Order: sequence, then C-alpha cells, then structure tokens
Amino acid sequence: MAARGSAGDAALRRAAEQWLLWDKNPKTSAIVKQLLAEGNARELQKYFGSRMEFGTAGLRAAMGAGISHMNDLTIIQTTQGFCRYLEKNFSDLKKRGVVIGFDARAHLSSGGSSKRFARLAANTFISQGVPVYLFSDIIPTPFVPYTVTHLKLCAGIMVTASHNPKQDNGYKVYWENGAQIISPYDKGISQAIEENQEPWPQAWDDKLIDSSLLLHDPYAMVNKEYFKDIQKQCFHRNINKETNLKFVHTSVHGVGHKFVQLAFKAFDLSPPFAVPEQKDPDPEFPTVKYPNPEEGKGVLTLSFALAEKDGAKIILANDPDADRLAVAEKQESGEWKVFSGNELGALLGWWIFTCWKNNNRDTRAIKDVYMLSSTVSSKILRAIALKEGFHFEETLTGFKWMGNRAKQLMDQGKAVLFAFEEAIGYMCCPAVLDKDGVSAAVITAEMASFLATRNLSLSQQLKAVYDEYGFHITKASYFICHDPKVIQQLFDNLRNFDGKNTYPKSCGRFKVSGIRDLTTGYDSSQPDQKAILPTSKSSQMITFTFANGGVATMRTSGTEPKIKYYSELCAPPGNSDVEQLKKELDELVNALEKHFFQPEKNNLQRKTE
Repeated sequence: MAARGSAGDAALRRAAEQWLLWDKNPKTSAIVKQLLAEGNARELQKYFGSRMEFGTAGLRAAMGAGISHMNDLTIIQTTQGFCRYLEKNFSDLKKRGVVIGFDARAHLSSGGSSKRFARLAANTFISQGVPVYLFSDIIPTPFVPYTVTHLKLCAGIMVTASHNPKQDNGYKVYWENGAQIISPYDKGISQAIEENQEPWPQAWDDKLIDSSLLLHDPYAMVNKEYFKDIQKQCFHRNINKETNLKFVHTSVHGVGHKFVQLAFKAFDLSPPFAVPEQKDPDPEFPTVKYPNPEEGKGVLTLSFALAEKDGAKIILANDPDADRLAVAEKQESGEWKVFSGNELGALLGWWIFTCWKNNNRDTRAIKDVYMLSSTVSSKILRAIALKEGFHFEETLTGFKWMGNRAKQLMDQGKAVLFAFEEAIGYMCCPAVLDKDGVSAAVITAEMASFLATRNLSLSQQLKAVYDEYGFHITKASYFICHDPKVIQQLFDNLRNFDGKNTYPKSCGRFKVSGIRDLTTGYDSSQPDQKAILPTSKSSQMITFTFANGGVATMRTSGTEPKIKYYSELCAPPGNSDVEQLKKELDELVNALEKHFFQPEKNNLQRKTE
C-alpha cells in the first residue's frame, strides 16, 4: 500500500477490518478481504472513504461493498437507525407498524437485490417487536405511500433506485402522513444510523420473519383497494368501453406492466399493447442505455415500432418503479411527439379541473380547490387557476414538498386535485401523496379517449389549453459534472459575478430583473429581500427572472451528478406567435449556457440523446 503508515490509510484499514467483523454476506466480505490483502488504498477509499449520506430522499448509491454502497450491512445499519428514530417518535409503533416494498433490481457480484434488502429491513423491525407489512412481490413505488395512509401506519420504506443506472439501488422513506420525509426527520434518522452501527443479534437471520406473527403481506389488499380508489377519478366509463383508440405501454424492464393492465381494466379500457421485450422485470435493462423515459425518444424506440405495427396512436411509458409517466402521440405528419413533463402537466391539470367542474355544480366549492407544482415546473397551472378561480401554490422541487403541502391542505378540508413536476411526475389521485405513474397512465388514456370523441388529439387539446390560458414555452436540460468543487465554484461565481455578493445584471443581451437564491435565502423581489420558500444550504438553486418575461432556474440534483436548468417564457392569452416565443427562449437558453454555465471552461458534459 502506498504511504502505508499515513493516518488516513490506517483509518481506512480499521474501517475495513471493522466491516469484516460485522458483514456476513460472503460476496461483499470477499471483496473487502481482497482489497485489504492487496493493500489498495485508492480502492479502500472508494469503499470506506465516506458513508452514504441519508437525506430527505433516503439513500441512493451503487450496490457493492463498504459504507459508501448499498449492501446487506448498510441496509441493516440504516434500518436499525430508522427503527430507533421511529421508536422515539411514536409511542404506538409496536401497534401500528411499517410497510416495506421493493422493485426488481439485483446486483449479482455483491449479492444485493431490492428483495433481499427489503427482507433484511423487515427482519430488523420484527426483531424489535414492530409489525411489518412486507409486500410479497414487486410493486410500484406509489403503493408504499398508499399503504401508509390506508392502514394508518407510522412509516414506509421503498427499496428502489427508480430510473437510475442498473448498478444503483435506493432506500426511500415515507412518514406517517403518507408523504416523503422532509427535514429535520432526515437529520434525526442520520444521527440514529450513526448510533446503531453494530448489527443487532438477529440482524442477519431473515428466515425468522417467515414464521413471525408480526409479518403481514398487504399485496392482495392493496391490489384491490388501490384500484378501487383510483376509480374515483374515472368519469367517462361508457366512452372508455367503446373507444377505438389504441395504446402501447412500456414498463422499461421495471415493475409497471401488471399494474397498468389492472388500471385499464378498472377504468373499463381495453388493455394497452405491452412492448414484449420490455414488459417483464429485468435488472439488466438490456434494451435501453438509460432506463429513464425522461431521456426522450431513445428509450421509446421499441414502443414506436410496436405502435406502428398495431396501429396505436398513443404511447404510455413508465420508469422502472412506475412512479413517473412519459407520453408520446403520433402526429398527422407521421412523426411522434413526446410530450414534455410540463406539457403533460398542462393537459392533466386542464383535464382534472374540467372533470371536477362538471361534477361540482356548487360554484362556491371552488374556493377550497387547490393545485400544486414545483418551482422549476411550468406556471401553466397558475394561469388556469387565475382564470378559473381556484388556488395554485408552488413548492420547492420534489414531491416530498408537494406531498406534505397537499396533506396539510387536505387536513384543513381543502381539495387538492392535482400536483406535478416537470420531471414527468404527476399526483392525480389524493389517495397517493406522491407521484404515481400508474394512475397517471390510465387517467391520460381516459382523457385521450374522451378527446377522440370530439375528434381532438392530445396535441390539439394542448394548443387549445395554451390558446385559452396563454402560451407557456419551456426548455430544460442538464450538464453532467462529477466534481463537487467545480459545481461549488460555478455557483460561487454567479453570487460574486461583478465583485463580492453581486449577482449578474444581464445574461448576454437579456437583462436580469430579479434573482431568487434558495441556497442563501436571498430574493430581490421581496421587500425584506428574504425568500418565502424554504431554503437549503446543502443544495444549489438560483432562479433568474428576465425583463422579457423569461424565467430560468439552475440547480443541482439530489440523486445524480447533474447541474440542471429549467427555463420558461409565458405569454398572455392571445399572443399566438409561438415560433417567435420559441426562438426567443432558444436564444435565452444559449446565453444561459454560454455565460452562466461556461461548459468549456468548467469541463461540463452535455446531455446526450
């Protein structure tokens, strides 16, 4: 080992040796033994340099050995901490219990899989006398928050890495309100994990749970109740029964196939054609570069081919844990249009409000109706709310904020009809306080079937929405950057653009008229210059408003090495020169990339199709 005597190397060796005393997984312990035998300081640093950080998104990392990866031991340690934290917060934890679900991910070389991690987590709780509702088979992520709410449990865990690369896994946590955790719960859990590193006596013996009276399987009950609940959003059953519209569905090698088929059945729609190569779960994701429908047409190649073959006009694509939805529609030109998250958000917002209005003749009820979206998403819902008279609120980025805010509003007797974020996440049904790609898929199918009876396509209806409420043109992308120092420097430069503590006054030819920095809490538009939305020093996020009506936000991702940007130009109703608006937005985005990101100087990697 190079410079073996250094204190850092000695600490790494101690961490690895301690690991071997606790790790009973033969595959991960063999990896660590080999690293120690080789004396490979660089590799040891990779595995033992720093523990995975538990944040509001829980854990997300590659599967493998050591404290910086997802594996049997880190799952046991995490769950021990979470269990102790819940015991501290709920006196009735041993009466109410928790729910645990998992997707189909697996990693042969380290012996890790979502199912294995879920069983070890269940064993941890059961060993402490806590009832566990462990799903016996793979499920969509939204089934976990649904079960928390439906059974009034203390918490939920979903083992999934959503649409991340195949080597990753994750541990997503829900609180008793059915929404993802927000601060300070993450800090409390993180502290409890640090205090509960050594595996408890029965931690590795997960066979014990199979005979335990504390183990329950909610699979059959939730499969029945969830589909009963989403039927409350079914308003055109007769049209659904008779529509000639054909749909293709892909679950991109994830969990969604069976559940979207059941959702169509619940709405009396003929089942969608399933992409055969992608309908069954496969942790290798063999047919796609990234298992993420947000990445655009590349993920949908097989869907387009099947749709052409079977004469389907609409494609519905879930990500592997079925909490997101992408939609594509065949245009009259023969081309396929993949809707952006903002465009589908506009359509679903219009549709869900229209259905609500048609079923609520009492005009006074509108004062208690709400819709939500994240601050980096299109403001189209705000425009619809202003004209129609309901309430619109924006939250910080992520469904953890929208889910928690929706629950607060519902507890006050308000009706939260819809929430969305531009990253193709939609909450269409109040029974799930998180994004849900299953209900979103079937509600989109009903909307398309209804529009077909009026000889309208989704694209035509989207234009009608913009004609009525004003065009909202958006453009979003990202740069990849693996160096946290470069990211920090980039944002520091924006905060000290023309000398210390001065933000840019312009971006190329575009004059900056307002700045909101949710990392520092500065907002130039407020009388006291303090931001209204919550701030977080642990993530970067600056929003620029421009004199031409454009808005652009730059932010770091919580789960991926990306710097993302989101831009929008809003025009009042009546301004129908869409091409001019698009041209103006393209120029603004080019200026943003050139002057604020400086990709060449900062060695940033562009998004590739």
